[in-house]
Amino acid sequence: MVVALSHVPLCEPHHPGPALMGTVDVEYRGEVVIVTLDRRDAMNTLNVDLVRDLTAVLDELHEDRNCRVVILTGAGGAFCAGLDLRGYGDEAATGDDASPGGDGVMIAAFERQQDIAGLARRIHGLRQPVIAAVNGAAAGGGLALVCASDIRIGSRDSVYAVGFIRAGFSACDIGVSWLLPRLVGTGRAHELMLTGRKFSAQEALAYGLLVDVVEPSDLMSAAIATADEILANPPLSVELTKVGMWAAVESNSFAATVEFENRQQMITAMTADRSEATAAFLEKRRPEYRRR
Repeated sequence: MVVALSHVPLCEPHHPGPALMGTVDVEYRGEVVIVTLDRRDAMNTLNVDLVRDLTAVLDELHEDRNCRVVILTGAGGAFCAGLDLRGYGDEAATGDDASPGGDGVMIAAFERQQDIAGLARRIHGLRQPVIAAVNGAAAGGGLALVCASDIRIGSRDSVYAVGFIRAGFSACDIGVSWLLPRLVGTGRAHELMLTGRKFSAQEALAYGLLVDVVEPSDLMSAAIATADEILANPPLSVELTKVGMWAAVESNSFAATVEFENRQQMITAMTADRSEATAAFLEKRRPEYRRR
């Protein structure tokens, strides 16, 4: 479904924003960008078009200095129900309709896998914090996008499942085997991955996957409120915090992590925005940041 982009002027009067995409809607609300997966008739399942379009949007947003927070959500009644099992859309390239083992089939299939997994890597590595506003089913690849986000808020009727294993694949896919244990703990992650069972928003909250559960009508306002809280902090401080918090998760060394933190502190301490943050706090006013 093609929906025109809605652009609100930011720091530049003619900011172009990402290109129009057929399966991804992009809306600018000041420095917050809402990215909506839009294959609503197929529960926003991943196919070649959605993966291509979302990849392009994420790549452009990474370079967009006017975007400071990204909210990721789904159109209609689902967030993303995983891979489109009715057909990915590149069957001629991967040989899905042909006998296995044909020339180039394995390479094409592996490149497809890399493209899909690249979505989680891009969200995880995006310069801006990503808030997943989960409005319905988040299964398989959809759950992977949720896990790769930095903050996760779910509607009360949202539902989750690792999913891959129920479709006949390994449950270790699109970064889930690394991300999910770090979010909910190894024991619970192993149970969810081996069973592939569905679990509710309340369970996801109790497990630590979600930070909050709200009524469906309040989901986007809750995500925007969280984004506004982030915008109250200096841009570079937010960017470095995202890098630092994930680096700390990956580090096995307390001493190395502290040394990394020390360098982040020195960088941010020498910015003009740090002085503005202190002044705004003391003067009880909203800060005006320039990313300097």
